[in-house]
Amino acid sequence: MKKQIKMIGLDCDGTLLNNNKELTEYSREVLLRAIDQGIIVLAATGRPLTGVPEEILKLPGIRYALTSNGARIVDLEKQEVIYEAVMPVDTARKVLDVFARYDTYKEIFIAGTGYSSSCELDKVEQYVLLESMACYMRACRVPVRDVYEKLEQGNKPVDKVHALFRNMEEREKAFREIEEIPGTAPTGAMANNIEVNAYGVNKGVGLIKLGEILGIQREEIMACGDGMNDLEMLREAGVGVAVENAVQAVKDAADYITDTNENEGVAKAIEKIALA
Repeated sequence: MKKQIKMIGLDCDGTLLNNNKELTEYSREVLLRAIDQGIIVLAATGRPLTGVPEEILKLPGIRYALTSNGARIVDLEKQEVIYEAVMPVDTARKVLDVFARYDTYKEIFIAGTGYSSSCELDKVEQYVLLESMACYMRACRVPVRDVYEKLEQGNKPVDKVHALFRNMEEREKAFREIEEIPGTAPTGAMANNIEVNAYGVNKGVGLIKLGEILGIQREEIMACGDGMNDLEMLREAGVGVAVENAVQAVKDAADYITDTNENEGVAKAIEKIALA
């Protein structure tokens, strides 16, 4: 099943990383082998840049990062943004207004950094399914007094607005409300979250855009994911790979289904499909 692959976009949570948010030694070794063969390897994640694990960003040969579901693509070597598709403050405020009507943990991503109110960050473990996720969020989010206040400061456009829910019925109601807000693209990486980007923004668009910038054709791109925010990326890439723990819609869209994230499925797929 070997393909001529020149770029690989990798979702992090639930895909490349195990459930403890770790990059295993085997996965690291396979990524380095791919890089040594001249393949562009990058994180294609819903996380802000400041939330991408250092063990990924500092891998020798990792130059690019696609963050906030494709709202921001960064050249790590030059430390500059090479593509962005952000949400106006007015639109982000409307999304926050919806989230504020429900029992949620809320955050906004601006210029590659995630911000959440300190009082909500203190109790984030009440909204996540894994303790490792709570630890990750506490480690990389910047606590502020109020996310609305942060949104208004400097009137800067937003990469992404994100919320976690405790009640799934409330999550479904909020999702439908956000779909009615013009200029938004709601999705989710987990069962109990909603991630909102500007309309037309998704990992698939971002990955193809980076390919265009680098002169890489669609059929030469491989993408790996597990959640609904990975769906368009797997559809757009020449080779879409779902891990076994992916949601069914992502599996249905995939060209290939590999092992779970706990069993290093991404590394196994890269070896099978992309490495000589």
